[in-house]
Amino acid sequence: MSRLKESAQKGLGLLLMLAALAFAAAKAPDRSLESLVTRWAPPPSDFIELDGQLLHLRDDGPRSDTLPLVLLHGTGASLHTWEGWAAALSRSRRVISLDLPGAGLSGADAQDDYRPAHQVAQLGRLLDQLHLGRVLLAGQGRGGELAWRLAQAQPARVAGLVLVASPLLAASAPARPLALQLADTPGLRQLGRWVLPRRLVEDALVSLYGDPARLRADTVDRTYELLLREGNRVALMHQQDQAPAPLTPAELAAPHPPTLILWGEQDRLTPPAEAQALQRALPGSELRLLPGLGHLPQQEDPAATLAALQPWLARITREAAGPQESLTTTSR
Repeated sequence: MSRLKESAQKGLGLLLMLAALAFAAAKAPDRSLESLVTRWAPPPSDFIELDGQLLHLRDDGPRSDTLPLVLLHGTGASLHTWEGWAAALSRSRRVISLDLPGAGLSGADAQDDYRPAHQVAQLGRLLDQLHLGRVLLAGQGRGGELAWRLAQAQPARVAGLVLVASPLLAASAPARPLALQLADTPGLRQLGRWVLPRRLVEDALVSLYGDPARLRADTVDRTYELLLREGNRVALMHQQDQAPAPLTPAELAAPHPPTLILWGEQDRLTPPAEAQALQRALPGSELRLLPGLGHLPQQEDPAATLAALQPWLARITREAAGPQESLTTTSR
């Protein structure tokens, strides 16, 4: 055997050994629900069953509130992204947040169906099960799209919408995180079922923050561990496969409740120009650009986003305070 061939074989062997070590180091098996509950589901977390689907939710604040606020997270996130809002707002109003099927502690959808129509129907049944009449809906990212679609499906139920970095129109992503690029790559996305480097999750979150110094280690831990919840990684791929076409300006011009758009000025995933286009497409909507914040403004700086939200929230609550016919969970 020539020295060159021998050296090549040794080099290949070394590369294979390093690849095996890298795989072993990054290998991330699924985590059971039971192993995650203690850390990530403290009170007021609760679990309910809805048509065979387990849902993790938090329902906090005074039950006497006649206009509760329902919070819907975005792709790959969980109800924890709203913790700052819930802690502040639940002092005076009822605040409900949940892990959508396919995310957080709720786990994969029982029917493996992540189409908006299916999830909107689920949300409607959840509001019925919680005996909620009219509500305010707030959603970040994909959660904003679900909030908008629910308002279209059940307009009498939704008194107001808050869209947080929700690109309902066709979006261009000049700074798409590497984790999302890999998830779109055939072959590599399947590897994600077994391999998930924590550093990849951290880098993705850094890219979504306006100021990475605000990103806390426990936020990275939480995002990473909840992605490992049994079924969530496959669910995330199926959500991408079942994603609908973006909404059109004509669709958005349909009647809609009072709408507030909150957007980080440093959002590199969905730049502020998309917020301005969305405002133009939603007649009468209001836009608040948030200096220094990125694609997860409610998580990055709850106080700054609440300062932009609360005057609008107070006004919409006053306007909705007139006599209202109570909605019930029974069909009429």
